[in-house]
Amino acid sequence: MNQVAVELVSQALKHNILAQYVLFDSWYSSPKIFDQIKQLGLDGIGMIKRSAKVYYRYRERLYSVKGLYERLRSEQRSPKATYQYSCVVKSDSGIELRLVFVRNQRKANNYLVLATTKVSLRPDEIIQLYGRRWQIETYFKAAKQYLRFDKTQVQNYDGLCGHLAIVMMTYDLLAWQERQEKDERTIGDLFYIMGEAMLDLSLTDVLVWFVKLLNQLVESEPVEPVKQLNETVAKFISSLPQSIAFQLQKA
Repeated sequence: MNQVAVELVSQALKHNILAQYVLFDSWYSSPKIFDQIKQLGLDGIGMIKRSAKVYYRYRERLYSVKGLYERLRSEQRSPKATYQYSCVVKSDSGIELRLVFVRNQRKANNYLVLATTKVSLRPDEIIQLYGRRWQIETYFKAAKQYLRFDKTQVQNYDGLCGHLAIVMMTYDLLAWQERQEKDERTIGDLFYIMGEAMLDLSLTDVLVWFVKLLNQLVESEPVEPVKQLNETVAKFISSLPQSIAFQLQKA
């Protein structure tokens, strides 16, 4: 199965499909596939299994994922807001991987492990990039449930390609309409639910963006400070989904 996945990626590159990263879940992830993806000129980002049979080299010693987690805990590192620990290791083939241990919010005293060959990425960036895979997963869920993605009776290849294209176009139009109307009753909430285990944007990032917006307004033509602040806050709230904006207005 992994070899088929690598061949599909290789075919995509031959058809001039541009990409930097290949995202995959723990079903596909292994040191071997990370190595193969790297040889294609891409970087892999995936969730890895906590297998006792796979070892990684960290500070001249070999550890399983669970053993490495215990080692990092023993170093008394301070867990961060969006992840617990992060380190760079080497696989058996000698390829470097950055591992990020993320607290599993759905299961207490449990954790998820992300890995990437792009060791220069910050842990927050790795989490955010991997979070895009959830959007792909929820697309298939919504397409099957609402758009009859898997109900076609077409038997030929061209017909199947046409069916897939129509479903994707329909989904794009619905997603665009949802963003225009900010209607919480649409499939947008599915993205939030599926991505709940991993934070995508921290409160700090949002506040930084908000402060930058305030600075830009201050540098523009002067107006009354209170009026300017009220207009900025109102503009910020109006750009949020309706359900969130309602909660902020109540606060």
